[in-house]
Amino acid sequence: MAEQDPLQSAQHNQFGTRTRHVLEGVPQIGFELQKLKPADGLSRCPETTPFASCLRACLEFLGDGYGHREIEAEGKSWRLDNAYTHLMGVTGLAFRLVWKSGWHPDNPDIFRMSDDPLEPVRRGFHAVGYGHEVLYSTGSRDDQARFRERIIESIFDKQRPVIAQGVVGPPESCLVAGYDENGEVLIGWSFFQGFPPFNTGVEFEASGYFRKRDWFRDTPSLILIGDKSPRPPRREVYRWALAWALDVVRRPVVSDGRHSGLAAYTAWAEGILNDMEFPADDIDSLRARYEVHDDAAGIVAEGRWYAAQFLKQVAEDEKAMAGNLAEAVRCYEAEHDLVWKIWWIFGGPGRSDDSARKLFDPGVRRETAAGHIEMALQQF
Repeated sequence: MAEQDPLQSAQHNQFGTRTRHVLEGVPQIGFELQKLKPADGLSRCPETTPFASCLRACLEFLGDGYGHREIEAEGKSWRLDNAYTHLMGVTGLAFRLVWKSGWHPDNPDIFRMSDDPLEPVRRGFHAVGYGHEVLYSTGSRDDQARFRERIIESIFDKQRPVIAQGVVGPPESCLVAGYDENGEVLIGWSFFQGFPPFNTGVEFEASGYFRKRDWFRDTPSLILIGDKSPRPPRREVYRWALAWALDVVRRPVVSDGRHSGLAAYTAWAEGILNDMEFPADDIDSLRARYEVHDDAAGIVAEGRWYAAQFLKQVAEDEKAMAGNLAEAVRCYEAEHDLVWKIWWIFGGPGRSDDSARKLFDPGVRRETAAGHIEMALQQF
């Protein structure tokens, strides 16, 4: 953890309008995390759910991580972060899928997976033994000043990063690790900092942190890390996490009318089978629909793989449940593999116009929809 510089403190007090403070060494987040090579030389397991990755990085920075384990997958050794696995399980993010009828790009929003938008956030912080506070913006000048003040308080006074929604790119979680010009510029990590057009106007520190000016309009909320308290007993955490996972999977509709859990697979398949939604001469529509489809596929692929890893962790500690959990692990791993089969129907993972154009082919879409139903059946 970075130490407070007395000279910088004096600068903060005397020249507050120009002050700067950066927490060095906040662990990186991002879609290409597996390309980073830790000291052990192992490829890190990918992390593509921003909130869970941000909280994992904060715990590691605060010296309260869960360590990692070495696993074998795809013919090589990987570094699996235990905190990320734990957070994906206890928040329910590993088990989620929501689908609003039509083609809505906000289906992946974690704040839409439950009747209570903050349910996954609250469960995540409770499981790791930290308090938290959520601040929302109305867009007013007062809110801007309040956000800036609370960010400075967290980073400078408490030496804690801030989890913000947005800042760079869409309103997904990012890490604010510092500020410049008394908070006029925010500094940190974002999943989207390396992707045009999300990083228009973004600059970079030597460390790789982004620098973003005029950030407030792109930041709808902040999550401030509170004080540490004893972690709940792991057995207790496992039991309410598994009960929550069942609720996430079985609840058919969430409060804004989106299909959820098993029902979301059916709604997704129905959308894929609707021939009127895929005009051959409209590549923009095909591209937009393929992105929504691909987002859902990515959520299931990563989520069910981490669900399997989480359940393996539970089984190690709860021997009496090991048999049933092993069967659940098998189902979730099979579901993960089915997503990869669906991706290859379209030519492989990734997004391209060629993949989007294949949506016009009824045979491709019917094969895809059959895969959706098979994935749902894996969870019965």
